[in-house]
Parts: sequence; structure tokens; C-alpha cells
Amino acid sequence: MNMHRPPIRQEELERLVFHMPVVAESASTGWAKSFALSIVRQSRRRGWRPSPKQLHIMRDLVSDLFAYGADHGEDLSVIE
Repeated sequence: MNMHRPPIRQEELERLVFHMPVVAESASTGWAKSFALSIVRQSRRRGWRPSPKQLHIMRDLVSDLFAYGADHGEDLSVIE
């Protein structure tokens, strides 16, 4: 077991990666868009896991994605 990687449940990782295209689409900076698209590409590699820094940024970007709608009174619709 690699002790340098933070523990992350597969479900959380899948959820974070799932939201990366929306993060890229709504990114306010080129860096955030590039990061999100890079994560999508990397996630396709067999056995890929985010670095601790990537994981932290992914969590922040997804959190910001949902906080933005709440802060602006927008309704987020669930896609089934």
C-alpha cells in the first residue's frame, strides 16, 4: 500500500471524476478548465489514482461547483 496517497473510496473518486467535465465547462479560469480536462484524461488510465494535491483540488472544484449555484439561488437539476 502506498502511504503517500490519501485514502479515497472508489465511489468518491468516481463522483469527483464524473463532475470534472462540468467543472471544465463552467471554469472561471483557463487553469481550472485545463486541470479538470487533464483529470478526465488521466482517469481513463488503468489503476490511476489522484495525487494528494490533485485530490484536494478536485474536491475544492466540485464543492465550488455546487456552492456557486446555492450562492446564486440557482436550482441544480439532477440528471438521471
